[in-house]
Amino acid sequence: MISKVIAEEKIQQVRKLIEKNDKIVILTHLSPDGDAIGSTLGLFHFLNELDKQVSVIIPNDMPQFLKWMDGAKDIVVYEKYPEFAEELMADADLVFCLDFNARKRADCIEPALVKSKAKKVMVDHHPYPEDFCDVTISYPQICSTGELIFRLICRMGEFELINHACAEAIYVAMMTDTGAFTYNSESPEIYTIIAALINKGVKKDLVYQKIFHTNSADRMKLMGFALSEKLRIYPEYQTAVITLSKEELKRFNHQSGDTEGFVNMPLSISGIRCSVFFREDDQKIKISFRSKGSFAVNRIASDYFSGGGHTNAAGGEFYGTIKEAVALFEKVIPRYVATSVPQ
Repeated sequence: MISKVIAEEKIQQVRKLIEKNDKIVILTHLSPDGDAIGSTLGLFHFLNELDKQVSVIIPNDMPQFLKWMDGAKDIVVYEKYPEFAEELMADADLVFCLDFNARKRADCIEPALVKSKAKKVMVDHHPYPEDFCDVTISYPQICSTGELIFRLICRMGEFELINHACAEAIYVAMMTDTGAFTYNSESPEIYTIIAALINKGVKKDLVYQKIFHTNSADRMKLMGFALSEKLRIYPEYQTAVITLSKEELKRFNHQSGDTEGFVNMPLSISGIRCSVFFREDDQKIKISFRSKGSFAVNRIASDYFSGGGHTNAAGGEFYGTIKEAVALFEKVIPRYVATSVPQ
């Protein structure tokens, strides 16, 4: 038995919207991760069981290690098929916005999202959601959007419609957004949900292998390079930084998702409470933040890097060079160390 986290009013609103509408589109954020893809595919398989006409649209391609999932081949990548994606958005009666709390996080899909006259539902676990949906289901205390999808389905009384593909997708979402249940995963109810998913046929060990143990040789070499050549320690701030330029990424034949998890690795170093990864993109620097305990990296992300997220996991961006981005970080990090409580 799990607690009723989602307000009953919102459950009924979503139920009615699903019952009344047949053409449904599911969206997620730019550079979709395991929770984004897992939660969207979980909802996708559930809605298919209800005989709805469902499409999933993502702004850009997903990491290679997620493409084995059932339904992944049916996902429409906006960057590859913009006209088709916009047609789907224009025809939609109902749009689900999963794992993002602000329209800008949909990136290239944002104009079509704003233009759409469809009813919109947000399901997300990031703090400070924008008010752009008809129904907003936002609970930052929940470990993943995938967990919220599970709770939503169950609260609508449709647990029996969770098939193996749906259960597996939800499990991927929960597992990846907790680092294989190594952070943000203290709630006993998470493991009650995992048990229910295993009873649906999820092979958790096999899923772990597919997600974390399917590295290419190039990715392993890039990881080694990042740790041996690009890792910088700031012991006075209990902080580690990794930077990778476009040229360095190209040298190792970088593919989408290859740097996933790099930001977590320095946290295994004794005494390190904050880890930051700066990656050069086409027009900006993408920044990932991770931390331990009370070290609130979401504050750094929102205050200086146009981002946000959770206390211990956040993201941001910077328009300029990596050198400039790191210099700004070095300038502001002392004040955040001073306000965090040592472990």
